[in-house]
Amino acid sequence: MSVTKEQPNVESQAIAAKKAAKILSLLSTEEKNEALHILADTLDKNTQVILEANERDLKAGREKGYDAAYMDRLALSKERIYDFAEGLRQVAVLEDPTGKILSNWTLDNGLLVEKVTVPLGVIGMIYEARPNVTVDATGLALKSGNAIVLKGGSSALSSNKAIVQVMHEALKETKIPQEAVQFIASTDREATQQLFTMKEHIDVLIPRGGGSLINAVVNNATVPVLETGVGNCHLYIDVEADVEKALNILVNAKTDRPAVCNALETAIIHECWLEKNRDVLVKTLQENGITVHGDETALSYIPNSVLANEEDWANEYLSLDLAVKTVSNVEEAIDHIEAYGTKHSEAIVTENKETAKTFMSLVDASALYHNASTRFTDGGALGFGAEIGISTQKLHARGPMGLPALTTVKFMMSGNGQTR
Repeated sequence: MSVTKEQPNVESQAIAAKKAAKILSLLSTEEKNEALHILADTLDKNTQVILEANERDLKAGREKGYDAAYMDRLALSKERIYDFAEGLRQVAVLEDPTGKILSNWTLDNGLLVEKVTVPLGVIGMIYEARPNVTVDATGLALKSGNAIVLKGGSSALSSNKAIVQVMHEALKETKIPQEAVQFIASTDREATQQLFTMKEHIDVLIPRGGGSLINAVVNNATVPVLETGVGNCHLYIDVEADVEKALNILVNAKTDRPAVCNALETAIIHECWLEKNRDVLVKTLQENGITVHGDETALSYIPNSVLANEEDWANEYLSLDLAVKTVSNVEEAIDHIEAYGTKHSEAIVTENKETAKTFMSLVDASALYHNASTRFTDGGALGFGAEIGISTQKLHARGPMGLPALTTVKFMMSGNGQTR
């Protein structure tokens, strides 16, 4: 079976996925692309089935009192499911990341050495109330020649089960075995714990969700982890920042989609800039419904603000709340980001190139912006296609993880009888 029942048996699913991965690794680019198009078409045809399942999750969420940001991530619509399908079609258009010869050379003895990209094998995906991840991660895994084991949050269980059942039906019409897409339907914590320790069968775990989920995976898994960090993103408005640029970037980064990981959570503002541009800043904040949690200096300039505490500086609000920290120079801004940042996305607005260079050089983050919004930290927005998450670590992959991040390499040698 590809979906667990009451008693989780993650090991059997992981073993099945590993066997399927071997078959998948032999398929041509054309066969994988055809499968993705069939998956997309089948999702389109079953939109109503998925929406009915999602409504059960939404009803349960309302009864449990989930906040607006959580419900937004959980909710599906005809438009969102259409976007899922279009996303799969776009992945089909992307270049196949496997089988690429990255480099090659011939030794003095005539031995040919080639460094070639290959699939990772089996990806374990652990995530929360994000039904879109079920589709997005599956599409990227299959295109890169990987099998996938999905473990979504219990709050989206009905939605995820419906989506996976639709995808399994679609895979019957393709060269990809159904076992290449495994879904752990059990809500038992033991199932997740099993997934953490399947080193023999699962090649990498990728967590998507809040800080508690990510930390649980990073701290407890023996399977290698590609860490996707929480997005406590900062915008530093320098003393030499252009007013229009600064305000437009602040509003976009904070209000475009407040519940996503690349949304702005803290504005760090130079005291002199704040004093000079107080009125237009306050008007902008009020017009956009932004609630400020500021330090004492910020409170003296921005009416109706709330005094920030230590938790505010580290908080991923995922709402229209915004922490505001005042500083007297770029070094203080960098120090604040060092203390509270999550190495996700950080931005500076300034017309001073040297100040920008200092910020971009010294801030440790996977994505840095000079005079642009943090909302661009996304594979599609940056021009290299869909991504499975934003990596905040430094090894293997960093930043938006597209198809190449789901591959590794083999060194393949060809000779004519050479010995050593």
